[in-house]
Amino acid sequence: MEPAIDADVIFDALERVRRTVPRVHVITNTVAQTLTANVLLALGAVPSMTIAPAEVAAFAESADALLINLGTLDEDRRQAIPRAVHAASAAGRPCVLDPVFIDRSPRRAAYARKLLHESWSAIRVNAAELDALGGTGSTQAANIGFSPVLAVTGSVDRVQDSTGRAASLANGHPLMGRTTATGCAGGAVLAAFLSCSDDPFASVCAGLSVFNVAGEIAAARARGPGSLVPELLDALYRLQRTDIQDRLAATLDPTE
Repeated sequence: MEPAIDADVIFDALERVRRTVPRVHVITNTVAQTLTANVLLALGAVPSMTIAPAEVAAFAESADALLINLGTLDEDRRQAIPRAVHAASAAGRPCVLDPVFIDRSPRRAAYARKLLHESWSAIRVNAAELDALGGTGSTQAANIGFSPVLAVTGSVDRVQDSTGRAASLANGHPLMGRTTATGCAGGAVLAAFLSCSDDPFASVCAGLSVFNVAGEIAAARARGPGSLVPELLDALYRLQRTDIQDRLAATLDPTE
């Protein structure tokens, strides 16, 4: 098994986040802001979330990573997103794109496809969003050609980079899908991990695994969706090496 999905290496990546305390600037949808901020804080990172066009570039440039989530694509965010991406990219910060619901709106899909010309460290999509981006229904990064790392989420998450490395990650719990914004918050986790490593593929594998292992622990303790969120925050905050060693369900896929 390669180090990118080894339980000890994944926990070491989490420890780097906790030691480094990266600030992640997040432009996300309105329903996801509070949970995303709290997930980052529980993880050991620090959120910032302004979308004011006059100051968003300064926030993005001075942050350690940037997440762009298209879940609410109002006019303020349309103005703020390119300014934030240009500033973060110029400063050498990792940027994550989560093109939420572009399969539901042709206008949003067109906007997302324009964003593909920017510099992204990782793109996080589900299968329908991948199709809307022009991914031909495949999870192969080579078929997309716009990001070092592509993460396609589902019952099993698939991660692939432009060099051909690929992994299948099977952690997580269905209850996570019964609470709004868990997926959106997970994108911010990826950004935090990317800020603390020079290996985007390993960072994305680690971020997804940590968040989904914490989700499994939270679901086992929760009585339903209402109690899942506080349990998720506590699980992220308290996550230990043995939790990942005991639960990690990740495999490297054969290189094609």
